Amino acid sequence: MPRKVVPKKKVAAKLESAKFFSSVPFESGFHFFTAIGNYTGITAISIDEFTTKLQIVPTESVQFHFERQDFQKWIKDTIKDLELAEKINGIVQGQSTEKLREEIRGIIQNHIAELRKLSL
Repeated sequence: MPRKVVPKKKVAAKLESAKFFSSVPFESGFHFFTAIGNYTGITAISIDEFTTKLQIVPTESVQFHFERQDFQKWIKDTIKDLELAEKINGIVQGQSTEKLREEIRGIIQNHIAELRKLSL
């Protein structure tokens, strides 16, 4: 019986998406603050958990981290997804915090769906 040949590009996509969906140690998780020194008590240790917790953190936390580009830095440096970080970086500032929260979540959810399709 002949072996099924899987293109290298697809194998690489599977490996990358596996890393993307992995959990990180608590210390490397995203710790939500509303201001410097004001920890909300909420931490995300995976990108899936990040999207869930982004929905429940105070709006002040969303604004605080977005203005400082903390979301993008964590996604790029810890989750290791430069493409997603750049997508979030492209969000226009100055909109309501609730709209900002939903736009970030939407971008991440679409990115997750794309990666899941690639890894099939």
